[in-house]
Amino acid sequence: MEMEKLVSLCKRRGFMFQSSEIYGGINGFWDYGPLGVELKRNIKDAWWHDMITAHDELDVRPGAPSTYEMTGLDCTIIMHPQVWKVSGHQDLFSDMMVDCKESKGRYRYDQLRGRWVEAKGQKVFVTTKVEAEEEDEDLQRRALKFFNLRAKNVEELSWDGDTVSLETISEFENVLAPEAKSVGSLTEPREFNLMFKTIVGAMGTEADTAFLRPETAQGIFVNFKNVVDSTRVKIPFGIAQVGKSFRNEITPRNFTFRSREFEQMEIEFFCHPDSSRKWYEYWRDRRMQWYKDLGLAGERLQLRDHAPDELSHYSTGTADIEYAFPFLPEGEYGELEGIAHRGDFDLRSHMEGKLDPNTCPLEVEKGEDGKPKYRGSGKDLTYRDPETNEKYLPHVIEPSAGADRATLAFLCEAYQEDEQPDDKGKMQTRVVMKLHPRIAPVKAAVFPLVKKEGMPEIAKDVYRALKAKFPAVYDEKGAVGRRYRRQDEAGTPYCITIDGDTLTDKTVTIRDRDSLEQWRVKLDDVVEEIAGRVS
Repeated sequence: MEMEKLVSLCKRRGFMFQSSEIYGGINGFWDYGPLGVELKRNIKDAWWHDMITAHDELDVRPGAPSTYEMTGLDCTIIMHPQVWKVSGHQDLFSDMMVDCKESKGRYRYDQLRGRWVEAKGQKVFVTTKVEAEEEDEDLQRRALKFFNLRAKNVEELSWDGDTVSLETISEFENVLAPEAKSVGSLTEPREFNLMFKTIVGAMGTEADTAFLRPETAQGIFVNFKNVVDSTRVKIPFGIAQVGKSFRNEITPRNFTFRSREFEQMEIEFFCHPDSSRKWYEYWRDRRMQWYKDLGLAGERLQLRDHAPDELSHYSTGTADIEYAFPFLPEGEYGELEGIAHRGDFDLRSHMEGKLDPNTCPLEVEKGEDGKPKYRGSGKDLTYRDPETNEKYLPHVIEPSAGADRATLAFLCEAYQEDEQPDDKGKMQTRVVMKLHPRIAPVKAAVFPLVKKEGMPEIAKDVYRALKAKFPAVYDEKGAVGRRYRRQDEAGTPYCITIDGDTLTDKTVTIRDRDSLEQWRVKLDDVVEEIAGRVS
């Protein structure tokens, strides 16, 4: 599937739009249209239902070490600035970037790729920032332009080696930046903090600086004691949150995959240190199965455990659920969700604010006596077991999913094309979004075969009955075949047609989006039939 086709369909059918499009758009921000907002909401609702509200704390789930409880939070986007100092985000949450002194372009260091090429006695490293499928074409075009060659003279270009990341190049004097005309215009890589700054209060001084949260997790950690003290939950238990986060990405790219404003679905699961490894394995496997159950069950989905050199300094295990998005090179995967064993790092940091200088590169502040200075809340965030009276800092397992990336993955997986006859019997390409009925934006569409003989009146009654249960649409415009095609592109799993037989035998035709199977159902049974199939 070509990514351009999906992007076009998303705009045409109202899944997603570029933010502020009438003013030229703003890079890294996307708006969800009428169908998109329903799809994303359905994904978030399915996640919340499956992970939190429908959880049975009385029974041990398959694979779980024991029973456990789940609850939720909704924390503020702006928090006390010290939260981000103690968590390490203010000092460590950075990407490396390079600037082009000629074009004034700014690029993320690890996202620039290029290839060595030689012509007319000069060898340069030509770089590009385009997507993977157009990479080779863009490199060739830029090399021809740099050496002042025509397309018919392409054989004069002598390429050396494969396309590699700019990170593999130690000196930049022979590097041609993506939008430059001469070599050597790139600066040395430097750190760029990804947090959005803002001002709280009317004074507007540096002391009033705050940040839009770059993740939802910290709100859960700082409320850990509040949840324990205000409820009857006891370890093991999980706290979940769905909400917006913000990262000032240097180069947003790949549609909604890497955006500056995005939504997360996160769980912080608190458990005893002795059982934390088993809980990590449980959540890793359970989260993988969730995506499979909703339709990402093919070869494009994989679960990858991190190698030891990839782990954070505080983590004893991390796995990524990854999807082979169409915009990535063949064989590469993009992260959908990370499941991390975080140990007691987060609670300890917010309690003490003291980071180990032997394992964390963050410089620890020291007091006048030369000893590490506490920067945390000073609050006791330990947990006391009500049955054993044991006191300890819980370990944390964090399944952290991106709602926008999940939505994009489900869209990519759903997009299919096949050949079907139109109303006149001529074969045409049918675009169909084979979304799982549970997350499909619209569950059913109702059509009167013709706009007369009482069919519209019956169809509207069926529509109203369905609409009371779940999203449905009524459509009487155009030939039935065209109406089917519109709903196929919207991902609607079932279409219901009221025809001449409905007037005599009180039955309707239901058509399945994927199999194209059609069957008759009694008029009075339509709502129950559709409800049973989409639940």
